Amino acid sequence: MKRLHWPSRMPVDPYILLLLGTVGLAALFPARGSAADVASGASTAAIAFLFFLYGARLSTREAWDGLKHWRLHVTVLVCTFVVFPLLGLAARGLVPVLLTDPLYQGLLFLTLVPSTIQSSIAFTSIARGNVPAAICAGSFSSLVGIVVTPLLAAALLGGGGGFSAHSVVDIVLQLLVPFVAGQLLRRWIGAFVTRHKKVLGLVDRGSILLVVYTAFSEGVNRGIWHQVGAARLGGLLVVEAVLLAVMLTLTWYGGKALRFDRGDRVAIQFAGSKKSLASGLPMASVLFGAHASLAVLPLMLFHQMQLMVCAVIAKRRARDPLDPAGAQAGDRAPATA
Repeated sequence: MKRLHWPSRMPVDPYILLLLGTVGLAALFPARGSAADVASGASTAAIAFLFFLYGARLSTREAWDGLKHWRLHVTVLVCTFVVFPLLGLAARGLVPVLLTDPLYQGLLFLTLVPSTIQSSIAFTSIARGNVPAAICAGSFSSLVGIVVTPLLAAALLGGGGGFSAHSVVDIVLQLLVPFVAGQLLRRWIGAFVTRHKKVLGLVDRGSILLVVYTAFSEGVNRGIWHQVGAARLGGLLVVEAVLLAVMLTLTWYGGKALRFDRGDRVAIQFAGSKKSLASGLPMASVLFGAHASLAVLPLMLFHQMQLMVCAVIAKRRARDPLDPAGAQAGDRAPATA
């Protein structure tokens, strides 16, 4: 498989700049009245279309073939949907010292979101890890997250952050049904989706920008930003840095304890320590409604942080000497910054 390349220096992700620009646009010109209704309807349609495309893209055959490496996939799923949420629950003790309750709700939601696919694959490739395993692990995490993330949110968030029992119904109608429809129609539209991957990728990102604009417009209209100050944002960044460092360490040494080889450990570290912005933003919009603006802020910050940190780690892993069997020579401690 052709190796994926990453810039020699890791600047701010351009898409993060677009997201921040969208937040600024919503702060200056929030959608109000009939415009807000139109934006909300368009956002709902965009979310449904996003997950329809996810379903159309996922190869059922590749997913079943990937099950052969079930131990690795179970390990990544446990890291994503068990270890992460447990750490999120433990962070409750930081309220109100470092975090406000709304920011904590957003942090907890962050820990429930599925793993990434694209960046996990890219970093695994750079670090000379098991790329096919990273592809399958990220795909499985996204697929499982469509069902598991809303269920975990219902169990752990309860009525906090604007979450309600109706959110489960909304998630089925706006996320699961379009995803299943995409899978059912993949036989006829899969080739088209593959041929126009770049164009549809722009549609993906544009849809997410619309979701962000709608969510933050609602937040501005409700005056929700008065709840967040520079000190609180600083505290959130510290908490997220610790969370990322803990997960990077656990996934690396946990893979060693479970006797995975080096290539698998690399895939586990990058797939098991990340959270998907593309999946999390639409889910937050459905789950939290008017409160989605603060709910997605921790996820947006964590996303940029994980890209910058994992880029550094991937480059260091790429310099690790390999023996003829592909195992890592020596066992250096994983870099976490």
